Amino acid sequence: MCRSVLKVFLTGMCCSLVMLILATGTVQAAGFALMEQTVKGLGNAFAGGAASAEDATTVYLNPAGMTLLSGQQISTGLHVIKTSFKFSNSGSTHALQPITGEGLTGYNGGNAGTWNFVPNLYYVNKLNDSWAVGLGINVPFGLTTDWGEGWVGRYYAVKSSIMTLNINPSVAYQVNEKLSIGAGVSVMYMKGEFSQAVDYGTIFNLLGGNPQRDDGKVTLNADDWGYGYNLGVLYQFNHTTRVGISYRSQVDQNLTGDANYTFNNEVTKNKVAAMIAASPYSTWFQDGGAGSSVTLPDSATISLFHQLNPKLALMADIGWAGWSSLPELRIVFDSSQPDSTTTLNWKDAWRFGAGATYQYSDKLKLRCGAMYDQTPIPGPEYRTPRLPDQDRLWTNLGASYAMTKQMSFDFGYSHLFMLGNGDINQAATGENATRGGLTGTFDNTGNIFSAQINYNW
Repeated sequence: MCRSVLKVFLTGMCCSLVMLILATGTVQAAGFALMEQTVKGLGNAFAGGAASAEDATTVYLNPAGMTLLSGQQISTGLHVIKTSFKFSNSGSTHALQPITGEGLTGYNGGNAGTWNFVPNLYYVNKLNDSWAVGLGINVPFGLTTDWGEGWVGRYYAVKSSIMTLNINPSVAYQVNEKLSIGAGVSVMYMKGEFSQAVDYGTIFNLLGGNPQRDDGKVTLNADDWGYGYNLGVLYQFNHTTRVGISYRSQVDQNLTGDANYTFNNEVTKNKVAAMIAASPYSTWFQDGGAGSSVTLPDSATISLFHQLNPKLALMADIGWAGWSSLPELRIVFDSSQPDSTTTLNWKDAWRFGAGATYQYSDKLKLRCGAMYDQTPIPGPEYRTPRLPDQDRLWTNLGASYAMTKQMSFDFGYSHLFMLGNGDINQAATGENATRGGLTGTFDNTGNIFSAQINYNW
């Protein structure tokens, strides 16, 4: 009876989780990777994630850790993330400024950040002394920024949204008392929405266009399924100290969908249509098929876990992400219209974290941690309002409470301090000729509130 009820509960939980994931988009870790995959880990700034193996979330962090669990276990968590992205303009220029005497017009964009919800669900079954299997459903990448249609950088970006859903079955094998290995496959759905204003007045200036006033907007909606794998190794030096290494592969996403053009009013729409018809580019700027190919980065982590004494455990972490797999964001149109390109020139990025867990009582554990997280953006000339990323310092607190032997709860909080400056200095040349030169500073921050429930039997 209990198992039947539990089966119904798990089925309902999975369905609810998938529906919530499909409505989710956010950005917090460097680039647009999401580290919010475990609430225990959040409390420790994700330090020791590949070595701790405290609950079923190890399916994602290091599948080899499943051999340290017993029986069956399920963990499901929700991360509530509040992002803040604000921009201050400092003399952004326009391609025709020497003629019109007018720089980029528009307001600063307000706050492009939002409230976001990132759920995840993990299940592990320890089959026998050597083998364990598991399943993870989570959101490994996400992005949401929305600046509004009238802001000064509208020709670069209005709204940017990336949502992913990752289904990750895994298996682990305990080779001997010290060594365990694990592997998994990822089936990842990705959906993207990218919009930006189009300055038809500048493009068709010689045909009577009015720069920065004869505007429209183009929106790309596209999706795809991609596939990857993950590997893990866990080595226990003794009962108090272990090290874990995990690797996740690249995932190629060939997003396909539609590009749609809209206008603020019928007068502008009719004027632009007449200018397009009178130009040699009559097949451009038409609704139709479009897409973009994205290679999501591979990543690797090495973690150390040490139980210093019965009450205090220490963790450390070094992580790497291969963001150089994203040299640009290129939107390709089915029509003869030239590609829309945003050069990223991203570099590989590193993170370094440390954390501690204190066993306050039989039921209560307290957690803390800090992490330095490096941005993949190489400099102001490559920063984009689609993702105005910066180096950041994570400061984290958490707690775990064992309600019963079978059920426990985890809570976590993180505040992200941005390091250095968030300057952007995009020149009004090349791919930006009709976008203008966007110059200014981004002021970004983030807060994360997380909760998780664990049940084992």
